[in-house]
Amino acid sequence: MTHIRRAILSVHDKSGLEELARALADRDIQILSSGGTAARLAAAGIPVTPVGEVTGFPEILDGRVKTLHPRIAGGVLARTELDTHVEQLREHGIPAIDLVVVNLYPFEKTIADPDCGLELALENIDIGGPTLIRSAAKNHPRVTVVVDPEDYDTLRAELDAGDGASGTDFRARMAAKAFRHTAAYDAAIAGYLGRAETFPERLVLSMRHAQELRYGENPHQRAALYTEPGHRGPGVAHAHQLGGKPMSYNNLADADSALAVVREFDDPAAVVVKHGNPCGAARHHSDLTAAFAGARETDPLSAFGGIVALNRTLDLPTAEAIAATFFEVVLAPGFEPDALARLQRKKALRLLEVGEMDREPTGGSDLKRIRGGYLITDWDSAAEVDGEVVTRRAPTDDERAAMAFGWRLAKHVRSNAIVLASRDQAVGVGAGQMSRVDAVRLAVDKAQLPVSGSAMASDAFFPFRDGLDAAVDAGVTAVIQPGGSVRDAEVIAAADERGVAMIFTGVRHFKH
Repeated sequence: MTHIRRAILSVHDKSGLEELARALADRDIQILSSGGTAARLAAAGIPVTPVGEVTGFPEILDGRVKTLHPRIAGGVLARTELDTHVEQLREHGIPAIDLVVVNLYPFEKTIADPDCGLELALENIDIGGPTLIRSAAKNHPRVTVVVDPEDYDTLRAELDAGDGASGTDFRARMAAKAFRHTAAYDAAIAGYLGRAETFPERLVLSMRHAQELRYGENPHQRAALYTEPGHRGPGVAHAHQLGGKPMSYNNLADADSALAVVREFDDPAAVVVKHGNPCGAARHHSDLTAAFAGARETDPLSAFGGIVALNRTLDLPTAEAIAATFFEVVLAPGFEPDALARLQRKKALRLLEVGEMDREPTGGSDLKRIRGGYLITDWDSAAEVDGEVVTRRAPTDDERAAMAFGWRLAKHVRSNAIVLASRDQAVGVGAGQMSRVDAVRLAVDKAQLPVSGSAMASDAFFPFRDGLDAAVDAGVTAVIQPGGSVRDAEVIAAADERGVAMIFTGVRHFKH
């Protein structure tokens, strides 16, 4: 146990500051402070010693230099179990500091403002604060460091239990948290200053623990949700849950997939996702309820127990339609009050409000963990149909619209992926097959709607003509695919032979 006789308090977030300082003062713990923290404590009538009285040096450079001084750093870093350190403290008149309570300038909040410029960002990079925190954490066998106002109650309880002393385990936990705090702070700064770099020499991740989940992908696996600070736009990790049971690992993963799909469409649209794959999707020029009905109609059997995503505020008619089927999660930009009340009657149904929904922006990166490292890649944001007609027959306007719909959806289906589509609705989805012809056959077999006259979208080229033949045999009249196979000529000839229109996009959409 280490008794606390002297503390330094320097915080930007002053939540709970006065209550903590009074508790320290009641224990006759001397409080050192500077700047706004010292002024706040003095105004509250709490005894405080200005840092300048200890250092014998005033704050300079508009407050940039306050605690960067040997009389402060020495007091924090000294190992008082070493006679040489004690002698040097005595020789230079340096008081030992046993408790450091510091939190930092709000850099992440500052740069989240779109109007923030470089000068303002640089002014919100804390220097003295991280130095104090790291010094105290390094010396945690003697010094207690607290960086989070949420820990003030725990600190007071620790001092109460130890009669003014903190225990070894507590100091170690707080030191680890302190180093995570400064690491995250530095990561945010590095990310901001290096935002133009595509692949920096070091990839620094800083995620905030949001919640523990009941279990992971399977019940024997542990899991937790971490959120990305500063995320802009709709996102499942930052969504507001308005009803239902807690989100599970699989719920979150599938909801994220559903959100990515539904953001592809400008018109009112609905998507149903099951096990990471869209099993239904539809859009309508004005009616969200009709869009949902079309999405469910694609594959009603698979829709059962799935995830529904909408790109418009959920209204009561759509809520009534959704309530007729068992779903795990419904997510939307918002919920009209009567629609929310209707779905909240289904106690288990999870309702996520993700905020204003726009098209998925270009840019940004995706990460995948592999053993021993990470893979990083750009988000697959290419979706526009800007390809070349390679067959004698050009697609009709309806076929082009169906191709565009299927092409947007195929990007989100696990490879090998085939989507059969009309101009406004998915007809059949073949996902995750080891051969492309099997993906075609699966899409045809899964189709509950007429395949005749539909378009087929393929996430990658056809290595043989068999996939195209299987689709045309089922009634497909138009095909969109990347092209690029050594047998492209054979596949084009097969399309011409069967009277099918085909577009090569030159863009592949593998999703593993």
